[in-house]
Parts: sequence; C-alpha cells; structure tokens
Amino acid sequence: MNIYGIIMAGGGGERFWPLSRRETPKQLLNLSGKEVMVNEAIDRLLALTPRENIMVVTNAHQAKNMRAVTAKRISARQILSEPAARNTVACIGYAAIRIVRQHGDGVMVVTPSDAFIRDTEKFTQILSCAVDTAERTGKLVTVGITPTFPATGYGYIRFEKSASAVKKVLRFVEKPNLKRAKRYLSSGEYVWNSGMFIWKASVILDCYKKYIPDVYEILSRIGDSFGTPEERGVIEELYPQIRSISIDYAIMEKSKDILVIPGEFGWNDVGSWDMLSALYGTDASGNVVVSDYLGEDTHGCILYSKKKLIATVGLENLIIVDTPDAILVCAKDRAQEVKTLVEELRTQGREELL
Repeated sequence: MNIYGIIMAGGGGERFWPLSRRETPKQLLNLSGKEVMVNEAIDRLLALTPRENIMVVTNAHQAKNMRAVTAKRISARQILSEPAARNTVACIGYAAIRIVRQHGDGVMVVTPSDAFIRDTEKFTQILSCAVDTAERTGKLVTVGITPTFPATGYGYIRFEKSASAVKKVLRFVEKPNLKRAKRYLSSGEYVWNSGMFIWKASVILDCYKKYIPDVYEILSRIGDSFGTPEERGVIEELYPQIRSISIDYAIMEKSKDILVIPGEFGWNDVGSWDMLSALYGTDASGNVVVSDYLGEDTHGCILYSKKKLIATVGLENLIIVDTPDAILVCAKDRAQEVKTLVEELRTQGREELL
C-alpha cells in the first residue's frame, strides 16, 4: 500500500508574533538558521515515501508563498489550498478524500509543519513502525513523545502499560496544570500528544462517517468534484461550511481503539518564543541570543533581532523580539499569551500588523 505524507501547514503561528504573520507564518520562516520549517518537514518524510506522495495543506492566505518556498521540493499541485481555516478535521479530511478518490487508498502519515526534530533517524524508525502497524491492523495510530519535564503547554495521552512498543490508548488529556503534569510525568503512563497521526485514508474517512457525518457528507461532495471544471468552485463554496473542530476532539477522544507509539527523538513543537532554546540553546547566563547583543547582569532572557543591536541591563526572564514594524517585550512565563495581542490587533482592525 502506498504511503502518503500529509503536512499540516495552515496555522497562523500567532504565538510567534511579531515575526510570524498571516502570509508568512512560523512554518514559512527559517527559525533554525538552516532551512524553512515546512521544508524540513518535507525532507524528513522523504525517508518514508516518494516526493510525489507528499502533500502540504495550507490556507489561501499562505498558498502563494507556500508554493514559492517549497518549489524546489514538491510541485504546486501538491499544495492543497484551504479557502477557509477549519482546524485539523477539515485539513486531514481534505487530504484523505483526495487520496481515496484519486489513488484508491493509502497509509497517511500526518505531521505538523512546524515541529523541530533533532534525531531524524529515530523519528523515521518510529514512523516506519507506525506505518506498518496502521497497515497491518487497520487501526488509528499516533506518536506520543516521552515527556522529559512536567509540561503544561502540551496535551497528554495516557496509555496501557505493556512490554510492546505499540500501546493501547486509554484516554486523551487536555493541557494540565503543573501539579497534574508532575503526576503524569512520575507515573510513566503518559506521553505528550505530538499531533502526528498514521492511518489508512479509508479508515479515517470511515471514522468521519461514524462520528462526524455532517463533515463526511461535505467532504464527499467535494470529492465528487475532483477532476471536473467545477472543482475549485465547489471547494470554495463547501469548504467553509465544514465545522471548525480538531481531529482530537472529533475523532480521537471518541474512538475506543487507538494505538500510540511512545518515542523520544528530540521533538519540540517550538510553539512559542519561550521554546526557542530548542533550536539555539542558551549561553552561560541562560539567555537565548539570536541578535547582535550586548548585555550586563541579564539572565534567562530570549533576545531576537535580525537588524538591530539589543542591549540589556539587569533583566531576568524576559522575551524581547525586534522586527521592522513591531517590538515585543513579554514575561517569559507568559509567552503563551502573545496570541491574545494578535487577537486584539485583529479586533482593532490593524491588518497591516497581522
């Protein structure tokens, strides 16, 4: 059975504002200093599947830039453009209906576009095991990250302890408070939810039909238009009617027969500025410095600027980000709240800063 790599790349990366913007979000940025994040995601999947079997699902605002950035890796037809942002159910369903209608079936390896992975060899090994499991059992499979600290910014998956590398999922858990996260870590029964999914396209569509039939009906109508002159018009009309809902909430939390493969391969979702140390490490004072920098008595800060010198005196645990039209100063332990600034800018109609 053919393997298809599906890269989810429609997010706005709003917690990385002011660097991440609507048309050039985090996945289109070179945060590591090596390559744009979505291209790193493509390159990792090439160990599992041919280049022509990789699809990137993005939104209409980003599609033009996405095609340009990925042009040396995949063709423009492999970029699936969403006319409206409708969360992961729509994104994954769109790719699944493409595979089933145009290729018959196949195993989908669904990954985010903006995660950092240090050990790509181990990553490939775990995904290969997941592909084999999904093809052999016909079950939904996900990859869980073995936790290394009591994270409160990630969802968790509780699994049934066993000697097997592949575990039965007992339940999905929302982001916990610190006390609960410490309990999860010490129990050895939980992994972080990586947002990576492996399953047959036909199997996940059967789950849509069972758990979210309204979404399945719309996807089927979209699938009916593939290859016709009306295709794009049908997608533009029907796609925005899909409920905005995550695959975790719509399918994973309802299904009773899901498997998880725990692993550790240097994964970090780099979801907000406080996670930048995953890419760059810290200096002797615990600072992450991506800038021309001069500092005195400054500890535990994140300092980012491509154009200007950042100079600090007597600071602790702050984030300072300089871009041509905005400067962000934020307490490090409130990095998740940067998204609320973006929401406020949107409310104020300040589109030029989005």
